[in-house]
Amino acid sequence: MEYVDRYDDGARRWVADAIRKVEADTNRSSDTHLHVFPLPTHWGVNLYLKDESVHPTGSLKHRLARSLFLYGLANGWIGPTTTIVEASSGSTAVSEAYFARLVGLPFIAVMPATTSPEKCHLIEFHGGKCHLVQDPGTIYDESRRLAAETGGHFMDQFTYAERATDWRGNNNIAESIYAQMALEPYPCPTWIVVGAGTGGTSSTIGRYIRYRRHDTRLAVVDPEGSAFYPSWVSGNAAQTAHGSRIEGIGRPRVEPSFQPGVIDRMIAVPDARSIAAMRWTREVTGRDVGGSTGTNIAAAVALIQEMRSAGKQGSVVTLICDGGDRYRHTYDNDEWLAAQGLDIGPHLDDLRAFMTG
Repeated sequence: MEYVDRYDDGARRWVADAIRKVEADTNRSSDTHLHVFPLPTHWGVNLYLKDESVHPTGSLKHRLARSLFLYGLANGWIGPTTTIVEASSGSTAVSEAYFARLVGLPFIAVMPATTSPEKCHLIEFHGGKCHLVQDPGTIYDESRRLAAETGGHFMDQFTYAERATDWRGNNNIAESIYAQMALEPYPCPTWIVVGAGTGGTSSTIGRYIRYRRHDTRLAVVDPEGSAFYPSWVSGNAAQTAHGSRIEGIGRPRVEPSFQPGVIDRMIAVPDARSIAAMRWTREVTGRDVGGSTGTNIAAAVALIQEMRSAGKQGSVVTLICDGGDRYRHTYDNDEWLAAQGLDIGPHLDDLRAFMTG
């Protein structure tokens, strides 16, 4: 009888301790606030913002990074000497840098050269290194190359996002939303609105809605230049596009984690409207939000207008994905908008008029 034993007692102890540290972070910070957006009360339609910007790394991607680390540790892909490599437009890399430092591992973020300097600074603040590429389409191959070169692990959020999170519960974002809505006037949302980035959030929420047999419908928003919306409309999973200016959502290709079958409606939002909605949200709520949150809000406003036109009451829930402080040199900069040929004025006027309708 022959056998091969690969058990490494020291490595197993390290993994167990790393999982404990990541789970401790969950215990400290997994839930986030649900804010009421101040709509006129006589409308009978309520809008809620799930504030993911209050996570330790300031964005929705903190949940994803935590799940990806636990998935990699439990699968035996991450050990005590593993270099973590990720392809990211910024926020996921910030969060993964945080968790890499938490468990004592080096981290390299492969990102488009257009990534905001604020995000690069945050990655470096958490101990990571930024590896910028001129062509966003090369970030996957470059990430694999660096992982092979360093003997590391390519986290590959765009493949594993939809499978690393337990969509049935375990305090995921969907379970948290429904628990927080329990005492509201319309506890089962008519719509939940999220962006399409990796596809992980929409997959988790869409599956949870069906698993728990809720009547909620899931709307997924997509910015200009992204492949998700035209792919969903045409059914062509090979759809490609030039890429999005709204960081954190939109992709030049349809990512493996994107699960179109869980989505009830997709909404394409022009970039100028996303940025206008970002600024308008700050005007109305005092909350400083980022561009992808603006995309969410723009779609939520459209759905609320549709509900009011149909004489329906109910609730809509969407996400604050991250804070506006990450975009001072871009979406919050009028010179940048002019250079991009974006006129947000008409959209701001329209959104301001929405509240008086």
